[in-house]
Amino acid sequence: MTVTRSLTALLTLGAAVALAAQTPQPPPPQPPSTQQPEAITTTITGPPGLPPKIAVPDFIALSTDAETVAAAKAMSQTLWDDLNFEREFYLIPRDTYRSIPQATSADQVALDRWKELGADGVVIGTIRKGPSGYVVEVRLLQVSGGRVAFGKQYSGSLNSLKDGGRVYAHTASDEIHQSQRGLRGVARTKLLFSSDRDGTRMKGPVGDREIANIYRSDYDGANQTRITYTASIDITPIWAPDGSQIAYTSWRSGYPDIIVQSMTTGSVPQKPAKGSPEVQNYLPAWSPDGTKIAFMSSRDGNQEIYYMNRDGSGLRRVTNHPSIDVTPTWSPTGQQIAFVSDRTGRPQIYVVNIDGTGLNKITNEVACDRPTWSPAPFNEIAYTSQSGGGHDIRVYEFATGQTRTITDGNGSNESPAFAPNGRHIAFSSDRSGVEQIYIIDRDGKNLRQMTKAGRNRYPNWSQ
Repeated sequence: MTVTRSLTALLTLGAAVALAAQTPQPPPPQPPSTQQPEAITTTITGPPGLPPKIAVPDFIALSTDAETVAAAKAMSQTLWDDLNFEREFYLIPRDTYRSIPQATSADQVALDRWKELGADGVVIGTIRKGPSGYVVEVRLLQVSGGRVAFGKQYSGSLNSLKDGGRVYAHTASDEIHQSQRGLRGVARTKLLFSSDRDGTRMKGPVGDREIANIYRSDYDGANQTRITYTASIDITPIWAPDGSQIAYTSWRSGYPDIIVQSMTTGSVPQKPAKGSPEVQNYLPAWSPDGTKIAFMSSRDGNQEIYYMNRDGSGLRRVTNHPSIDVTPTWSPTGQQIAFVSDRTGRPQIYVVNIDGTGLNKITNEVACDRPTWSPAPFNEIAYTSQSGGGHDIRVYEFATGQTRTITDGNGSNESPAFAPNGRHIAFSSDRSGVEQIYIIDRDGKNLRQMTKAGRNRYPNWSQ
């Protein structure tokens, strides 16, 4: 959205919201414990210039109970999907495995048959149920020679298969990517977004309004879970870098304010910006070290950018201009903030040092909004750019001063958020008719829709 569109929407929503209560959420599931990997001396490679071909057959169920057998099949599909997501390997389609007999143990694998299929590596997984929990072993074998390129054993409680064993597959995928490609995978990361899917509405002086709450999902859109329970509007959620808290904009007190909420305890959500009907606060952004929160506020009579310590102390004003300054995002170093201002007549993206010096305008377009700074090592800002009758996601590269368009002009595409490895961008789009959350690779390929129920906006990716 443009600055004018964003603020009009925010202020209109604020007039319609009533006070509501917050229901504490239980802590998220914990990852399985792991043993140290075997010494890695082998890297799976493919033909020159091509990625290695990897097969992921069904995991071997070493226990015969129905839950273990079902999890063995589900985990292998999840791991296939996770490994395929980063495009570092060519994942051989699983429907081509039928001619190869399934191994009965991790030590009895028909490598010659996998070689015939063209595989460079094959992932063999086993799962067994013990008296106190499950043990999962994952090996990546080099097809030519049979050497172990990756080997890890994971253990979890008897409740660890509630999600079909996805947490085991996600963990194995991230560790395979790290050991084989030196890449930080995102399979264990989470998405936050705002949704009105519950269908409830509220009365207000400007008419009926839909209620929006905060939701969380796995990186691939699975396990969508409601996080806030208010008869209000909760939007623009953002993860703290350590994942222990989230911050978002809420009208639960009748005016927009910043809420900080624990994701690990049932503690009462806090309002560190100390808003009021006269002091309205929006759009929080955590600093990279998690000690500070930048936000926009009307506390001095005009919308400006501020930051504070996470407990609300140490308030500092960053911008000071008669025009409106909105939507802050921190640089990876924590020494700069990018934001949007219409001080030159059209909303554009600016970068400024956190002490207010060194102001620099980096865009010159019809209208820009919602910048988000990429993580290291990329030095880029993704943002919403007005294009024709809608908006596209564009990326500004500091090294060259050039921009590239990521989305294809289909629908209106807004609110980009980088994955923690900088290789993917989540955003909202109405290309399907109603705003939903999508993910796209940073090169504009592999568009995926993450949500379908209700209207979903303002995605944010965990670290």
